[in-house]
Amino acid sequence: MKNLHGRSILGLCVVLTLVASSASATNGYFTTGTGTKSKAQAGAGSADPQELMSIATNPAGLAFLPQSIDAGVSIFSPMRDYETSGIPPGYGYPGQCFPGQGCTFTIGPNDLSSANEFFPIPFVGANWALSDQSALALAFYARGGMNTKWEGGTATFDPTGGAGELPLDPFNGTYGNGTAGVDLMQGFLNLTYGWKSAEDRFGLGASAIFAMQRFEARGVMSFAPYTKTYVESYFTTGTPQMPKNLSSNGHDMSYGYGASVGALWNVTDMFSIAAAYTTKMSMGDFGDYADLFAGGGGFDIPSTGTIGITVRPSEAWALSFDVQEIWYSDVDAVSNPIDNLAKCPIMGGSDFESCLGGKKGPGFGWEDMTVYKLGASWKYSDTWTWRAGYSFTDQPIPKDQMTFNILAPGVVEQHFTVGFTQARPGGNEVNLSFMYAPETSVKGENNFDPRQTVELSMSQIELELSYSWKR
Repeated sequence: MKNLHGRSILGLCVVLTLVASSASATNGYFTTGTGTKSKAQAGAGSADPQELMSIATNPAGLAFLPQSIDAGVSIFSPMRDYETSGIPPGYGYPGQCFPGQGCTFTIGPNDLSSANEFFPIPFVGANWALSDQSALALAFYARGGMNTKWEGGTATFDPTGGAGELPLDPFNGTYGNGTAGVDLMQGFLNLTYGWKSAEDRFGLGASAIFAMQRFEARGVMSFAPYTKTYVESYFTTGTPQMPKNLSSNGHDMSYGYGASVGALWNVTDMFSIAAAYTTKMSMGDFGDYADLFAGGGGFDIPSTGTIGITVRPSEAWALSFDVQEIWYSDVDAVSNPIDNLAKCPIMGGSDFESCLGGKKGPGFGWEDMTVYKLGASWKYSDTWTWRAGYSFTDQPIPKDQMTFNILAPGVVEQHFTVGFTQARPGGNEVNLSFMYAPETSVKGENNFDPRQTVELSMSQIELELSYSWKR
C-alpha cells in the first residue's frame, strides 16, 4: 500500500506541474506561505510545524509531523491596474517631443485594468516515518509567479528625441505593440529528509528541490531597438538585425534545482525557535526570450532565509512571529535597474552588454524584501482550531523603475488572513484559509518620457481549501 501511495503521489506531482496555474504575486512574486495552515497565519509558524507543506519553509519540522497525504487548491485573485498621466500644459503632447526632454516613448495616457483575475494553484504531498526519529517527504507546490494582460491603450514614439517637427500617430497597446503582458509559472518538487532528537527537543532537515518555470511575454516588440541583437548588428555592420527572441514566442520552459536546510529547537514546552535557508535555484535560460532577459534569457529563482519563534502560553494557544528575507538581487533579470540601458550604444553609451539581453541588460529593478509575519492558532476544541495572521513589508519596486514594471506590478505590502481546521473521524482534517491584501500603489516617472507619471496598483484575495489524510 505504501509503494502504491508513493507512485500515486509522484504521478500526481508530474501532472500538477504541467497544469499548475500562474499568477501568485504577493510578496513580490513569492506567496505568503505554503500550505493552508501556514497561509491562515500569514506564513508565520516556521518554529511550529503543523502540516506537511511546512517543509517548503523549514524542512526541520518534518520529523515532528504525523504520517499523512495532504492535497489542496487555492483560488487566487489579484486585481491590477496602471494609469499614466497626460502631458502637462506647455510640454507638448504625446508624439510631440521638444529637444532635450528625452521623451522618446509616451504611454497613453492610459487607465487600464489587467484581465485574468482568477487562478487555481494546487499542491500535494506525502510523508513517511523511517524511524521514531526520522522521516522522508515528497511534495509538489506552486509558489510565486505572475500574470498580466493589458488590453487596449496606446503608446506614441518619437525616436528623434525631439528633432522631428511633427507629432506622430499613436500605436495600439501599452507599449504600442498590441496586448501586452507576461505569464510566469513556477513549480517545485521537494524531497525532504528530517531528523529529531530522542527527546523531541531538536530537529534538523534538508531538502533537494527540483524546479520548473514556464514563461511568455507579449506586446513588447517595441523595445527591439534597445536589444543587444539589434544594436550590436547596427553598430558593427550598419544593418540592424531584428531580435527573434523578444516577444510573443509562446510559452518557454526552463528547469533547475536548489536545496534548503533548516533547524528547529523546542527550548521548552512553551517556547521554540527556528531558522531555515533556501538556496538560489539555478535555472536553465529562457531561450525564446534571450533578447528580453539579462544574460541571454537567464531567470534564476532567488534565495530566501527565515527565522521564527513560537510561544505557547497554554495548550490551546500558539503565537508565532517570523521574519523572511527574499534576495531578489540574486537574479539579474529581476534586480538590474532600467538605468543600465543608458550605457547601451543606442542611448549614447558604449557597452553592448548593457542593452536588453546583454549580461548587464536592464531588468525590473526590484530590491530585496524583508517580510514580517505574525500568526496565531487557537485550539477551541478537539474538533475546531482557528487561525489568524498579518504580514507586512515594503514592496520591491522603486519609484524610478516604473516603465518595465507595468508588466509585473508586484506592489502588495500587507496581508490579513484567517482560517480553520476541522478534525474529521479517523484523525483526518479539513483546512481552510482566506487572505485579503488591501490595495497598494506606487507612482513615478515614465523612464522614457519624464513628462508623465506611471502609477501601479494591486489588491488581492485568496481562498484555499485542503484535506489531510492521516496514516
